[in-house]
Amino acid sequence: MRNLHLPGRSPVFASNAMVATSHPLAASEALDVLRSGGNAADAAIAGAVLLGVCEPQMCGIGGDCFALVKPAGSNEVHALNGSGAAPAGFSADSLRANNISKIEPGNIASVTLPGAIAGFCELSEKFGKVGIDRALAPTIAHFERGVPVAPRVAQDWQPVDEHLRGAARSQYLKKDRPYEIGDVFALPEQADVLRRIAKDGHAGFYTGVVADDMVATLQKNGGTHTHEDFANTRATWDSPVSGQYRGTDLVEHPPNGQGATAILLAQILAEFDIGGLDPNGAERLHLEIEATKLAYDARNRIIADPDYTTRVQHMLDPETAKKLAGLIDLKRAMGPVAQLSESVHKDTVLITVVDRDGMAVSLIYSIFATFGSGLSSDKFGILFHNRGSGFNLIPGHPNEAGPNKRPMHTIIPAMTRNNGAIDMTFGVMGGQYQATGHAHMLSNMIDFGMDVQSAIDAPRVFPETYGLRIEDNLEASVVAKLAELGHEPTLRQEPIGGAQAIQIDHARGILIGGSDPRKDGLAIGY
Repeated sequence: MRNLHLPGRSPVFASNAMVATSHPLAASEALDVLRSGGNAADAAIAGAVLLGVCEPQMCGIGGDCFALVKPAGSNEVHALNGSGAAPAGFSADSLRANNISKIEPGNIASVTLPGAIAGFCELSEKFGKVGIDRALAPTIAHFERGVPVAPRVAQDWQPVDEHLRGAARSQYLKKDRPYEIGDVFALPEQADVLRRIAKDGHAGFYTGVVADDMVATLQKNGGTHTHEDFANTRATWDSPVSGQYRGTDLVEHPPNGQGATAILLAQILAEFDIGGLDPNGAERLHLEIEATKLAYDARNRIIADPDYTTRVQHMLDPETAKKLAGLIDLKRAMGPVAQLSESVHKDTVLITVVDRDGMAVSLIYSIFATFGSGLSSDKFGILFHNRGSGFNLIPGHPNEAGPNKRPMHTIIPAMTRNNGAIDMTFGVMGGQYQATGHAHMLSNMIDFGMDVQSAIDAPRVFPETYGLRIEDNLEASVVAKLAELGHEPTLRQEPIGGAQAIQIDHARGILIGGSDPRKDGLAIGY
């Protein structure tokens, strides 16, 4: 239990249903969907789409999503892939011929097809209870009227005004300046788009006037995207991947998400007596940093579009983890093993929901970089994501960019399973950090007995190409010790990532939620 004399958050308890996400309005509206007859799938859709106006720098209908779904009355988990592919006319050879060796976020080649709406429609059709129209109804009203800008959102908004171009400047800036705390931000043109989706589902977004607007804008800016590309965009279902950490199953999304990386990292850490260390001490963090380098190196070699990756089982094999653990020097940091394809960023949201019938959903939704590509459609202001920057241009590599191919994604929802039953649904945002965040949070709870909120609150570190990123809640003596071990600690303005989680206590019949104070949101239940 936390020290109640100090500022902080306690875990949230409820006996019927619960929502945890990064903005209070989205959490509240999702809970209202549950109270009014919807299930966890309906609530997750309502809350996630609403986050597109509450946190427009993080997500939007021009982005991608992934979800894990545990239906009521079952412990089988279904993995929803709502990520879009590169257009059919994409050519890696043409980029290389122009001496481009990396798809930068501002390049039109970084704009892959938006898959999130296909994902929401598919989730509603397969597992929803009230229909996509009712799930979107409260969200449409907020897009129309606007939402006051929250403090963390305002902070994220500040440095990106030069990134926005064309129609996006009028849509996402206020008199050519970033929105500030308390300013009301609305997207009434996108409210019209949502009404079309509520009426016609997938076709309301991927065909007709909405698709016309997106295709025209992309082609005007040099994209090869066509109406056929949009019409053919579909979300798909798959089985999750899983692996154990000290007897607990960590259930993750399969490729093209990086879920297998979290499992490999956790299994490397399982080779060490983590619980005998200070949870926020240099020795524990050193082990996590070194395991991260090794697990991400494997990820960069293997994770790609599921039609192209062939060695995921190698990452999930405990013997692989054992061999990699043997490479860790407890007294000295190794050099940067993994060349990370992106920095830790803050541009992702996660909503997790458990309803009164036991359905659980963990859904993650992103436009990749802050305000995505910085390019929005001319008429409806749909901000395009730039997830194509997750590709590489190495000929023959599984994650080489290509037509109709989905890039490697860092965004991953997760669950845990004990004794055959799903007992937590969660996620840790933060771009590259997410796999490390999953392992860190799981270790906090299993190795140190932290409650779900304390596990979220604990200090975080992450090795980036430039050095070791740290948060300023880490003690100076720990930072100094990490430097002695050969790391290069560097503090940045933003905290690392953000987490949302709901535990399912089957024995007592209650739900226990936690929400990251690094964001503006909360866990709420009834």
